[in-house]
Order: sequence, then C-alpha cells, then structure tokens
Amino acid sequence: MGVLVHCASFAGYLIPFGNVLGPLIVYLMKREDSSFIEACGKNCLNFQISMLIYFAISAVLAFVLVGFVLLGLLGLLNLIVTVIAAIKASEGKVFHYPLAIRFLR
Repeated sequence: MGVLVHCASFAGYLIPFGNVLGPLIVYLMKREDSSFIEACGKNCLNFQISMLIYFAISAVLAFVLVGFVLLGLLGLLNLIVTVIAAIKASEGKVFHYPLAIRFLR
C-alpha cells in the first residue's frame, strides 16, 4: 500500500490536481492500517503540495522567461523522485522527499 500511495501521485498526469488527490485518497483510506502507510502518505502529500507551490511560482516566473526552465526541471524532479520513493516503499523503507515542506507532521 505504501507503493500505491506514491504511485497514486501519477494521477496528476491525467487529472488536474490528481497528484495530490490520488495520494490523499489512499492515505485517508489506509492510514489506520499501518504506521508505514501513514508515513508514506504524509511524505508524499507534503512533497506534492510543495511541488504545486513550486510550479505556481515557476509559472509566474515564466513571464520573465526564467520559469520555463524551472518548470521543466521541476517536472523531471517530480517524476524521478516519485519513482525512487515507490521503489523504496517496495523495499519497506520510508522515503523522505527532497525540497518537501512539512505541512503534515
């Protein structure tokens, strides 16, 4: 289920705000089952909410042409780090995302 929490963030490629809604749904349904699932859910949600903030800032900076590069880098970072987190979860390890602001503790 920890892997599913991380992989649910790929719903953002199909549904607007799915990168937050997917992990949030899995987290809310399964957080009582295991402390591992709860930790994975919190880390994933913190990172995805942080990415939304970073994407919004980059979109504003796109008017100065700097944001286009940042949007590309953030998209690549999001993809790579989410795959790494899913792999770590499959090994039973809690992954702490880089650049994540801790909204949920």
